[in-house]
Amino acid sequence: MSTNLQIGIVGLPNVGKSTLFNAITKAGAEAANFPFCTIEPNVGVVEVPDHRIYDLAGIFNPKKTTPAFTRFVDIAGLVAGASKGEGLGNQFLSHIRETDAIAHVVRCFDDENITHVEGGINPVRDMGIINTELCLADLESVDKKRVKTAKLAQAGIKEAKAVLPIYERVFQVLQEGIPARTLDLAEDELAVLKELNLITLKPVLYVLNTAEDDIANPIDNPYVQAAAAQAEKENAKWVPVSAEIEQEVSELEEGEAKAFLADLGETEPGLNRLIRTAYAMLGLINFFTVGEDECRAWTVHSGTKAPKAAGKIHSDIERGFIRAEIITYDELIKCGSFAAAREKGLLRVEGKEYIIKDGDIAYFRFNV
Repeated sequence: MSTNLQIGIVGLPNVGKSTLFNAITKAGAEAANFPFCTIEPNVGVVEVPDHRIYDLAGIFNPKKTTPAFTRFVDIAGLVAGASKGEGLGNQFLSHIRETDAIAHVVRCFDDENITHVEGGINPVRDMGIINTELCLADLESVDKKRVKTAKLAQAGIKEAKAVLPIYERVFQVLQEGIPARTLDLAEDELAVLKELNLITLKPVLYVLNTAEDDIANPIDNPYVQAAAAQAEKENAKWVPVSAEIEQEVSELEEGEAKAFLADLGETEPGLNRLIRTAYAMLGLINFFTVGEDECRAWTVHSGTKAPKAAGKIHSDIERGFIRAEIITYDELIKCGSFAAAREKGLLRVEGKEYIIKDGDIAYFRFNV
């Protein structure tokens, strides 16, 4: 099983992070009503919602069907001062550096039985606390690199002189508590910063955790309105989810879960929306390989050329790439078999410059 997308779940203590994590992974991470109960980062792997892989399996009846997967990493609840070691501190921030994106859980519900670490519900304040901590954690990394690069630039090293302004610019915004992702950085500038693995360069998806009663019309909730407006100010995506509902759904059989969601006016779990939004945010698509042995979904970035996509399967296929035979999911489903698709001339032969599209079914010819 290959995991394609890794999402770090962050938030203040008692906002519903571990409840959500338990629901989406059924992994049973401890959820208790006090800060810092999540000591080690819990990791869970969940399937990417995509019916197409099962439709294809219905045609080929393979021995094995492998969907794409998303890896969720539940980071301990951060508090103000985390970057300086408050709460459980920096060790948890290091886990976020390894992820592709951040799901920032924000509490948008009242419940007198669940204490709030800051004393009351205020989503925009909570978003600011976490953003500040992540900026401070990055500031330390950038400052070390900036000081070192400045010394090399003073010594006349040309490469250091060229990159120093980039570190200065990022240092400046982080000092103001503004995430590095808000800067309009060019590809070459991002390449310079890559080794620092900055947390605030990662895309953020705000998960607005609402009460069960709000899930039908979450935007009527004033907390959701405030958090959504703040997310849009930051050019960040947001998705309303009820962690409580997700947990209930995760404990039901498939038929019961559908009926339960239908009663709430929902067609699918909030997790599906969360993963799909993360995919879109990161520009990810799925292509498929099919056959009697295995039908499998593979995740690549939009714009990936055929040889690079082939390399997801095996480096030898990328190295010895000759051509790709391509048919779209829709075409194959309509035809019902490869033989029928071939008769209709729907299988295309594509070369090294072909860009893989979402829903492509690919057969790669190679020679090593």
